[in-house]
Amino acid sequence: MKIGLFIPCYIDQFFPDVGMATVELLEQCGCTVEFPDGQSCCGQPMANTGCWEDARPLAESFLKIYAPYDYVVCPSGSCTAMVTHHYDHFLEGHPGFAELKAKTFELCQFLTDVVKLDKLKVKFPHRVGLHNSCHGLRELGLGRPSERMVPDFNKARQLLQLVEGIQLVELQRVDECCGFGGTFAIAEEAVSCMMGNDRIHDHEQAGAEVIAAGDMSCLMHMQGLISRQKKPIRTMHIAQILAGRPLPK
Repeated sequence: MKIGLFIPCYIDQFFPDVGMATVELLEQCGCTVEFPDGQSCCGQPMANTGCWEDARPLAESFLKIYAPYDYVVCPSGSCTAMVTHHYDHFLEGHPGFAELKAKTFELCQFLTDVVKLDKLKVKFPHRVGLHNSCHGLRELGLGRPSERMVPDFNKARQLLQLVEGIQLVELQRVDECCGFGGTFAIAEEAVSCMMGNDRIHDHEQAGAEVIAAGDMSCLMHMQGLISRQKKPIRTMHIAQILAGRPLPK
């Protein structure tokens, strides 16, 4: 499979190892991975603040860049959801757009639904709390939201359970928002920080050594709070654990 790798801005600029871990993981699954040089922001920050027309050129560029690939894979639920759930505002009726939506996947979604990954040769003997990001859970359907009375499932948890030695701890509020919300963290700083601290505390009371998530934006927000308070708990993207990265120092 020829994969067009879509890397979010904040991973590209601040957390490049998450992108590298994603590439390694996909290549281990037999995929041919390409990183298109012309890619840019998906336009989510503009759309979230109501500047829809500023995001339109980015959506049009995304369609042009990624149309040739068999699949588009992104290690972020929120950026993936922007393409698959909100690009209709810009691209509905454009040639190739329906195909683009159908072949664009968040990383965990791709590994479970397309690759159907069922074994890994990695070890991570640590206590891990899984943070389910809002976009991934409620827009992409990566797991069961607590408000829905349907059979329980979680694609990120399914993958993490393939890792030898990992212990997934039980949280009290399994799908609570971390409070980041992009520009929400700027416009409502106090509320955002309180939500982030609540999310961290839930992992602490469960005995987690690591907070893992499929969205580095959520982890970036919580890591900022953790660092300022000098807490021992760490944060890791799911791709890093699945690719065999060690516990950060």
